[in-house]
Amino acid sequence: MKTILLINDDGIQSTGLLALKQKLDKLGRVVVIAPMEEASGVGKAITSADHVRIIEVELSDDSKAYATSGTPADSYLLGVNKVLKHPPDLVVSGINLGPNLGIDDFLNSGTLGAAIEAAIHGVPAIAVSYCKQEIRDRKVDKAGITVQELESTSSLAQRIVRFVLEEGMPEGVDILSVNVPEKADFRRVKVTKLSYVGYRDIYTKEEEGYRIAAWRLADYGDPDPETDVYAVKEDGCVSITPIRIRLIHNKESTETMLRKLKLVF
Repeated sequence: MKTILLINDDGIQSTGLLALKQKLDKLGRVVVIAPMEEASGVGKAITSADHVRIIEVELSDDSKAYATSGTPADSYLLGVNKVLKHPPDLVVSGINLGPNLGIDDFLNSGTLGAAIEAAIHGVPAIAVSYCKQEIRDRKVDKAGITVQELESTSSLAQRIVRFVLEEGMPEGVDILSVNVPEKADFRRVKVTKLSYVGYRDIYTKEEEGYRIAAWRLADYGDPDPETDVYAVKEDGCVSITPIRIRLIHNKESTETMLRKLKLVF
């Protein structure tokens, strides 16, 4: 039986995690480990200055799960090294209740942070995000999303996970980032690339300082029809972005710089 490690960044009791778990339970052994509370926007951060606790909890379907006091990336590392004590066959992260589009979200999202941590360790990962048009109050708006509302998103994720478990990831791909618009036409699925347009001014001035008061799909923008942002925002398509975790190291141009500096190498 294949082992799936299920993580998220919205917290262990998130509806998105539960909706996805119910589908993945049909495909193998699902081990759930996630932050105790919401840990959005922390990227691939790990906890280095404090202790991280693991607590066994029950989900609303009465199944056992593990809650951590750390980040999604902590959850991956603890799940592999302390709970499973071996790598899983696949990591699935989500369903994130909000978009994960473009390079800024890729680097800042806790959902994708867990997927990146898995990919670094050679474990294939799938991140799934449900792109609400707007989230103003995180607790209220996210609590209002039901398992039924996520049915089509979780079913699509189930199909992709089944394929990867049976046939492996597409060649040269470490992470599949799936973004589903709120009112998606599931007959239209597009393979996309990350948008490299960064955030606009997303901070609102308040008495205590500046805060990201709302998360809106309208704040994303990219005119390139090949990107994840365009597919979700303009086309209303499901976006699947294949990602490989390999940074480019241009040694030749840097060696040229050293020669010009008359430095020995």
